[in-house]
Amino acid sequence: MSIFDVFDRISANSNAPKGKIEYVIAGLGNPGMEYDNTRHNAGFMVLDMLASQLGEEINRLRFKGKTAEVMIGDKRCLLLKPTTYMNNSGESIVQALEFYKIDVDHLIVVCDDISLDAGKLRIRRKGSHGGHNGLRSICDLTGRDDYQRIKMGVGKKPHPDYDLAKWVLGKFGKEDAEKMKQSAENACECLKLMVQGKTDEAMNKYNS
Repeated sequence: MSIFDVFDRISANSNAPKGKIEYVIAGLGNPGMEYDNTRHNAGFMVLDMLASQLGEEINRLRFKGKTAEVMIGDKRCLLLKPTTYMNNSGESIVQALEFYKIDVDHLIVVCDDISLDAGKLRIRRKGSHGGHNGLRSICDLTGRDDYQRIKMGVGKKPHPDYDLAKWVLGKFGKEDAEKMKQSAENACECLKLMVQGKTDEAMNKYNS
């Protein structure tokens, strides 16, 4: 196969990224198989689902994370799963923003939220980190809190004295896992709207 045949194949693929990266979409979580399907990895779940819908895999190592470049509508986006562990998520995200010269108003973060019931979504244009260490890292390193985010409800602790780390690093039960699958599908639809400048529509349709 000649190099021209390769170019023709790329051109024929409607999902092949075109133009400059306009959005960084970051899903937060912890790397490693031991953290798969844990509450803290809700952001990873959403990005993996979105990539699968677009026929891609998030497997290129860049910016202290795993990445994929995708087209969502007419927008070229970077999907980013930081591998810095949750508390240092901002290190990976800042590297990507600086490389592509993207302002934080074109950053969308997907993360877990223990204040929401499993399966619930909360879309926000900006806000404080609310005690979430991943969001705290992003706020600290960018000096900004005006980035869009999708918060994935993963359920509240069984009782106030329950160990927080044990809860967020625990896996979903069968019923909650089914709710999270639907929630992740809704989050993917939100992301498709948000990169087209339709955040209000996403909020009206999916906020709960």
